[in-house]
Amino acid sequence: MPENSIPKEAAYQIINDELMLDGNPRLNLASFVTTWMEPECDKLIMDAINKNYVDMDEYPVTTELQNRCVNMIAHLFNAPLGDGETAVGVGTVGSSEAIMLAGLAFKRKWQNKMKELGKPHDKPNIVTGANVQVCWEKFARYFEVELKEVKLRDGYYVMDPEKAVELVDENTICVAAILGSTLNGEFEDVKRLNDLLTEKNKQTGWDTPIHVDAASGGFIAPFLYPELEWDFRLPLVKSINVSGHKYGLVYAGIGWVIWRSKADLPEELIFHINYLGADQPTFTLNFSKGSSQVIAQYYQLIRLGYEGYRNVMENCQENAIVLKEGLEKTGKFNIVSKDAGVPLVAFSLKDNSRHNEFEISEMLRRFGWIVPAYTMPPDAQHVTVLRVVIREDFSRTLAERLVLDIEKVLQELDTLPSRVADKLVAANGTEDHVAIVKKTTREVQLEVCTAWKKLVADRKKTNGVC
Repeated sequence: MPENSIPKEAAYQIINDELMLDGNPRLNLASFVTTWMEPECDKLIMDAINKNYVDMDEYPVTTELQNRCVNMIAHLFNAPLGDGETAVGVGTVGSSEAIMLAGLAFKRKWQNKMKELGKPHDKPNIVTGANVQVCWEKFARYFEVELKEVKLRDGYYVMDPEKAVELVDENTICVAAILGSTLNGEFEDVKRLNDLLTEKNKQTGWDTPIHVDAASGGFIAPFLYPELEWDFRLPLVKSINVSGHKYGLVYAGIGWVIWRSKADLPEELIFHINYLGADQPTFTLNFSKGSSQVIAQYYQLIRLGYEGYRNVMENCQENAIVLKEGLEKTGKFNIVSKDAGVPLVAFSLKDNSRHNEFEISEMLRRFGWIVPAYTMPPDAQHVTVLRVVIREDFSRTLAERLVLDIEKVLQELDTLPSRVADKLVAANGTEDHVAIVKKTTREVQLEVCTAWKKLVADRKKTNGVC
C-alpha cells in the first residue's frame, strides 16, 4: 500500500490502463458465463450494488425477489409442488456453492439413516463421471467423501449409467448426473440412470438418490428439449443446481439449488439468526454477498419469459450449427460435441502429426479469440480438443469470422514443419548430420510446438513496436 494518496482521476487511469491488457470478454469463448446484459438491467445492478443480500430484514423486497426466482426455477424443473406450496431452494454465488450445499444435504441424510440402522457412517461416497467439473472434487475433498468416478472411453465422453450404478453401494450418498458436460456439452442420460438405480434400490433395499448438476443445461433443456425427462419428473432426483450466470443470462455471481421437497433438506443444516433485526433462516457457505445478481436474475425471468428464453437458446443452437458446419467444411477437424446438448462446438484435429490443438489455441489469440484446448479426463486423456461455447452475444457473423481465422491459422501452421526441419539442419551445420530417428506422435507435437514458440519469440524481438 502506498504511503500517500493520489487523485481519484489518477487512480482510475492507472487501473483502467492495466485492465486494457485483459482479454475481450465477448471473445472469451472458453467461458460459459454471461458477458452481456441489457442496459436497463445494468442500471438495476448498479442501483443495488451497495445492498448486502444477507440483510433480509432491511431489504425485504430483495428477499422476496429471490423467493420468486426459486419458485419460478422450481416450476421450470417440474418440482411436485401443491397449490400455494413454496419451493425449497436458495440463491448462491454459483453452482460450486450450490453443489456443496446439495452434497452436504445428501451426506447428512445418509448419516442420519445409517445411525438409525446402527451401521457405520464414517465412509460416505459419491458416484460421478470423470467428466465432472472440479467443484465435485472439491466437495469430496473438503467434506471427506470418497469420489467414485466412472472412467470415460473413446467416443463416449460422459458418465455411463450402467457403470455408475455398478459402483453404487450402501455407503453411496447419491449419484451425480451432469446435464451439459463441461467437456463437450453432452447431456447425460438421467432417465436411464433413474431406471437402473430404481431397480438396484428394489433389489438391495437401499434408497440411493440422484442429484442433477444442471449448471449449464438447466436453462437450456426446458426450452429446447421440453420432452426430455431429466428433472423432478424422475422420482429419484432429489435436488438440482443451475448457474444463473451461465444460460440463466446473468453476469457472474449467481447460482441456484432447488430441492424436491422440504424432506430432502435436513432441518439441522439450516441456521437461524436474529441479530440483523428478525429471525432469518440461512443455509449458505458464505454470509455477506451482493444483491445485484439476484435482482438481475429476476429481471431476466420476467423480461424474457418462456418465449424469450426459448428464442435465445434456439439462436445459440443455430449459431453452434453454423460454426460446426464451417469447421467440417475445412476437412481438418473431427466434431466431438453432440447436436443435442449445450450449444457449444468441441472439435479435434484429424491429423495432429504436424501441429496440434494447443498451437491453434495459442495462435488464435493473435486475432483476439480465446479458445481453450485441453485433454479429456481418464480413460480418454489421449484425446485433445478445442472448445467454443456459444453464448447469447456470439452472433452468426462472429461464428463465420472465427472459421475464417481458424483457416488462416491452419495455413500458417502448415508451413511450420519445414521451418522446424530447416532449423534442425542449420543447428547441425549440414543435412547429412541430421539423425533420422522414429519419434512418437507426442514427441513430434512437442518438438513442433517448441520450435513454433521460439519462432514467435524471435519475431517479437525483431518486430518492435514504435
